[in-house]
Amino acid sequence: MTSIHRSAQGVIFGTEVLAQMRALAPSLVFASLLTDDGFVVAQTRADTVDSGRFGSMASSVQALSEAVARELHLGTSSYVVIAAQGGHVLQQRVPGHPVILAALFDDAETLGKALSTSRRGAETLAAQFDTLHPVPETIGSTE
Repeated sequence: MTSIHRSAQGVIFGTEVLAQMRALAPSLVFASLLTDDGFVVAQTRADTVDSGRFGSMASSVQALSEAVARELHLGTSSYVVIAAQGGHVLQQRVPGHPVILAALFDDAETLGKALSTSRRGAETLAAQFDTLHPVPETIGSTE
């Protein structure tokens, strides 16, 4: 089975969803889909962002946030928000896949809109990635 970040269709899906996110929220400065270890699956054009550093930091922050949730017995981590004067970074795991969606929004965007845009993107990607790597049927299923 090909890793999502090496799958041509995975890259196409990712690129399309990131473009849809930008259409929904023009304040999206940069977005990237990353594997857990920081490999880029897809990203928007990076004019003002060092995409390599962004990916490295995002994968580290994701691992840390999931470790905190696990250690404190909070359940599964939903998303991470870094709010600052100049905007916010929102990131979350694509449900069911070893992929992180990390997005930087400028300060013109509300946190609610950034969150809903990111959540919609992650859910769309999960459904699309499921077609690449379907979950095996349960042995003995009577469907």
